Amino acid sequence: MAGANVKTFTTENFSSDVLKSEKPVLVDFWAPWCSPCRMVAPIVEELADAYAERMVIGKINVDENGPIASQYGVMSIPTLAVFKGGMLVDKMVGFRGKPDLVKLLEAHLKF
Repeated sequence: MAGANVKTFTTENFSSDVLKSEKPVLVDFWAPWCSPCRMVAPIVEELADAYAERMVIGKINVDENGPIASQYGVMSIPTLAVFKGGMLVDKMVGFRGKPDLVKLLEAHLKF
């Protein structure tokens, strides 16, 4: 389902792949039954390819990894969350188009 540059996050790898990442991480909290999640998926895949050198982008299924979703206050999906240095620094809830997602990513890639 996910593109080559889209990581799959789980309860088992969330700490190592997201919280301990050297790069900023965009996490797409989603579920297979969620229509808006399926609508944003191709945009997330496109961004994962475009930002592969600068950022880690991946998805976490909230049905299979509920404790992580709860820990970060995910009440609606899709929720796109940005993590830097092990901390949740920003999130966007609901379907948004590519321009909004690019703006979110670029805001956290400035040094």
